Amino acid sequence: MGARWSRLFASSRLLRASALLAVLAMIGFAINAVHPVLPWWILWLPSVAGSCLMVVHWRRAARADHLPAPTRLFWRRLFPVSVLVCLGSVAQAYDMITVADPSGEHISPGQMLCDGLAIGLIIYALLRLPFGRQSGSELFRIVLDAGTVMLACAIFAWHFSTRHALHGGDQGMIYVSLALTTLALLAVFAVAKVMLTRPAGFIDRTALRMIGVGVLVGALSSTLRPLVEPMNAHLFPGIVGMPLIFFLAGWAAERQRAADYTPRRGVRERPRRSFSFLPYVAIAAVDALLLSVALPESAPDRRVVVISAVALTALVVVRQVTAFVDNGRLLSRLDHGATHDALTQLPNRRLFHERLTKALTAPGERSVAVALIDLDDFKEVNDTLGHEVGDLLLIAVAERLNGCIRAEDTVARLGGDEFVVVLDGADPAAADLAAQRMMAALRAPVLADGHELPIRASIGIADGRAGDEAGRLLRHADIAMYAAKAIAGTASLHFTPDMAQAGADNAHLGAELRDAIDGDQLYLLYQPIVALSDRRVIGAEALVRWRHPTHGTMPPQSFLPLAESTGLIVPLSRWVLRAAFRQLSAWTAAHGEDAPAVLNVNVSPRDLREPGFAALVAALLDEYGVPPHRITLEVTESMPVDPHESSTTLTALRSLGVRVALDDFGTGHSTLTMLHDWPIDQLKLDITFTQAEVNRVPVAATVLQVADTLGLQTIAEGVETPDQAARLHELGYRSAQGFLFAHPLSPEEFGDLLATARAA
Repeated sequence: MGARWSRLFASSRLLRASALLAVLAMIGFAINAVHPVLPWWILWLPSVAGSCLMVVHWRRAARADHLPAPTRLFWRRLFPVSVLVCLGSVAQAYDMITVADPSGEHISPGQMLCDGLAIGLIIYALLRLPFGRQSGSELFRIVLDAGTVMLACAIFAWHFSTRHALHGGDQGMIYVSLALTTLALLAVFAVAKVMLTRPAGFIDRTALRMIGVGVLVGALSSTLRPLVEPMNAHLFPGIVGMPLIFFLAGWAAERQRAADYTPRRGVRERPRRSFSFLPYVAIAAVDALLLSVALPESAPDRRVVVISAVALTALVVVRQVTAFVDNGRLLSRLDHGATHDALTQLPNRRLFHERLTKALTAPGERSVAVALIDLDDFKEVNDTLGHEVGDLLLIAVAERLNGCIRAEDTVARLGGDEFVVVLDGADPAAADLAAQRMMAALRAPVLADGHELPIRASIGIADGRAGDEAGRLLRHADIAMYAAKAIAGTASLHFTPDMAQAGADNAHLGAELRDAIDGDQLYLLYQPIVALSDRRVIGAEALVRWRHPTHGTMPPQSFLPLAESTGLIVPLSRWVLRAAFRQLSAWTAAHGEDAPAVLNVNVSPRDLREPGFAALVAALLDEYGVPPHRITLEVTESMPVDPHESSTTLTALRSLGVRVALDDFGTGHSTLTMLHDWPIDQLKLDITFTQAEVNRVPVAATVLQVADTLGLQTIAEGVETPDQAARLHELGYRSAQGFLFAHPLSPEEFGDLLATARAA
């Protein structure tokens, strides 16, 4: 705090000059109180000079373009006050210097008019501040507290000033004194109301306190007149009080100009106290006055009564303050519960919108970004491991996200597995850095109730600026997040305009795909796998198709990426597995030993990350009576599979007797180390190498050699010509599939193919 004020004084020569005038006025007053050696006009000079400096201070605050509009409006309303006070100060100094007999009350008409108008304008400016909506009980409490402060000031004014004025001879001056005192007390009431209400963040609190102290000094300084007048008739409290008021006023204006309304790194908004000590300070001051008046000349019994009354008041005040503190803690807990998520203790949707709106409405040109984070596969964690484990995962994610953001940022939980971060003052480059920090924080798995849970998240970033609409930024972040789901693993994307249309199309198609899975729009085709030596059918691959009501038949590549990004791949895979197992059971019943010996079914890497996937396959095998060795599950090599995440499921599948194949081999992420470590039985050579030109390097031969070394079976995909089949057979391939042998067939057509082969 001391360093802050040091910087403030260092930045303003005017404020240093105003402080120097107040000090000189005190020194001159003290000298002439002991022995009047200084001319009285010299003692009044700091008051006149200080009022002029106050005019400059307040004009600078009223014209500060970096301040919010309501703040500038408040200081523009106060600026005429400074001019009127300056004129009144000049009139008072002139009257005190030129009057023949300065004893008693001396208020010139000019001073009376200027001070009266100034106090009225101060009251108007204070009461016009935006206080927000208040209930009737809140307003009544504020009026009572402000009235308590005003009454305490009135008691002091009566004791030290007004009662003396009433015994004076000039009846007109009595009325003038009473009128100005009343206005001053009303100003005290207005200041107390403002300080108790705390207007909505537009006025610097310290500046407001300085104005309040200045008004209080002005209201009570005249009460010291009866104390100093016996020393010398020319000694007026205003000689010291006015320069001090002008210094406080200048300090308030400079503090307001130095206020920063943008969020600052490392600065959190302090919680607001639920009550004010101001009324109790007023009560304590009146009690002190009561003791000073009653004790010196009172009878012993009266002293006991007075002391007991003051002590009783003190006990009541302490009890009341204690109750307020307890209520404040309760209100703080209730307020925290209303604005924070109960599970993760992060800000909730309501507080997120408040923080985002505040960032977007801050003055000046500033960047604001929103990052929306959605956890992939969270529903599967809840479904397979229970909600308790899911809650532990959410708490861990919340802690990691909260630990990698800046102090001025806000991370909140919107609900479910969705989190959002307000990146205040972050341009696209800074938002990228924040996303990288978040992805790094989520990289390590979470250990929850004995389960090691990998975290995969999709992050959508919307880049905005001050003045943008909060809802629009959140929608853009949501669209970018769903676009990021199309990227394997944890990824982040910035919103671009072309995502909006794609997102709308995907959202519509995703809803239709869910209906297709639940309805009767999906079906399977089966492509034979044959022995290259005699073209005999030895197996089949199940291929899913979508009979869309408006788009017609849709191939897998048109909807499987959408299923992956939206999580629908899990129910889709279950539908495919059930339909394929049921069909293999039907072929076995109809064709016996001539039925396909092995059925290959495609599954997603996402399926392999489900802890209950192997149990599901085992249940389907048992339901349809299919021997496990007749099922091969294919995983596409172009889609990355993390061995650490999937090894448990792969091992469990192979322990059942189910075989595992790596599809489209040669086009994706596999390495020799991965092939050695994974529990895989089969490689399916991608069509790119099957159809390679004869004069190119025979990659197919290399793949076959690697597979033979590792003890893996190989199947060549995409064989379309007899030459390709012959060349693959010469290289050593024993089985293949492709259009040369058959296109994907319906179950009935495949059954006819089996019957024909049996008849031959």
